[in-house]
Amino acid sequence: MSIYRRNSLKSWFAPGGVLLLVATFALQPGLLPISTQAIDFYYYAVLILGILLAWRFHSSRVMFALLTLLLAHRAIEFFSNGQILAAGSGRIAFEAVALLLPINFIFFSITAERGFVVPARASRLCLLFFESVFVAVICRPGETSSPRFVRAALLNAHLFDWTRIPQLALLAFVVAFGVLLVRFLLYHKPVENGLMWSLAATFLGFQSGAIGQLGTAYFATAGLILVASLIENSYFLAYHDELTALPARRAFNDALLGMESSYAIAVVDIDHFKKVNDTYGHDTGDQVLSMVAARLCCVGSGGQAYRVGGEEFSILFPGKTGKEVVPDLEALRIAISESCFRVRVGPERRRAPRGPDRRNEKQKFPRKPRRASSHNFQLAEQLSVTVSIGVAEANSKTRGVDEIIQAADKALYRAKRAGRNRVEMAAPVRLSLARGASSR
Repeated sequence: MSIYRRNSLKSWFAPGGVLLLVATFALQPGLLPISTQAIDFYYYAVLILGILLAWRFHSSRVMFALLTLLLAHRAIEFFSNGQILAAGSGRIAFEAVALLLPINFIFFSITAERGFVVPARASRLCLLFFESVFVAVICRPGETSSPRFVRAALLNAHLFDWTRIPQLALLAFVVAFGVLLVRFLLYHKPVENGLMWSLAATFLGFQSGAIGQLGTAYFATAGLILVASLIENSYFLAYHDELTALPARRAFNDALLGMESSYAIAVVDIDHFKKVNDTYGHDTGDQVLSMVAARLCCVGSGGQAYRVGGEEFSILFPGKTGKEVVPDLEALRIAISESCFRVRVGPERRRAPRGPDRRNEKQKFPRKPRRASSHNFQLAEQLSVTVSIGVAEANSKTRGVDEIIQAADKALYRAKRAGRNRVEMAAPVRLSLARGASSR
């Protein structure tokens, strides 16, 4: 999917970037009188609520990211006794946690979401346990400085007079932010966005000293961003198709409720899609759907594409007439027909026969070397598909949404009967005539 699509700006900054901007503005010195008790309530309310919501939504990545924030902040507070000096346990904890926290965010981001099954919990709990032990060991009484690798100077120290964070930890923040940014561009998921902006809030927290009112507020904001990403992810799953990332039928129905008197609807159907599934398998069929969806995202005339079911899509053009959108639909049809990709010829791996189970047979003779299976995929071949499109328009005299959709469907069927791979415009639908006919 193109990162420059219509809603990209919103998905980049909402909700994480907006929350961080509001928090940064509200925490400016002297702007708003905020008490320490209010900051503490904000901190604990966000983290407790976030952990409960992460457990309810079965999001182990967000859960362990919140636990990381909690453990990191509490460790710095415990060893610093409320004040981070130039040396001592508090400074050691600050430097060590600043290095470990972005590494944890990278780990939680790249690991697959597996809910709260035992293997997923065990690996992440072990990571937090060993990190806690490491921080406790290096912050033992009598230590005045952190291990050399934690405070290693990679460049001239005077270049970093603007930050309290050690150079290696600063590099870890940069790498972690880059990884999270790339993952957001690749997958465009709210949780990836939340982890990215939460890391940015945490960085500001370290810049503010990590403890005290300002540091605590930024850590709480990092948790709030993760909570908001959970809620946004639930909305995303409810209103978007998981395979294509296009808005789903529920979003399409909601969009229709807000349409004005003039708009156009195009119904797009992939030609011979069942044959593609039967010939190449459902995995290839999913690739076809994703490819077509990517082309639909780029349709002109301000159209918004939706996946409304199976191989059928709808495009909504607010404030447009059918004649205005037909040229863009023609360009879309041509772009899809000219797009192709390579597929492997052969049965799907999950359907390929696996042969008899010989585990219980007695071995009378030495086993012969296994030959290559005849069910393996053969050479790749090019695959391209076409679409048929029906379009209908609404105006001040035709406001019945159902009638407009039915007219677009009829135009689609006409395109199918005429040979497929074409765009057909529906005849104008007059709601008053349709109602008059039904009342007779």
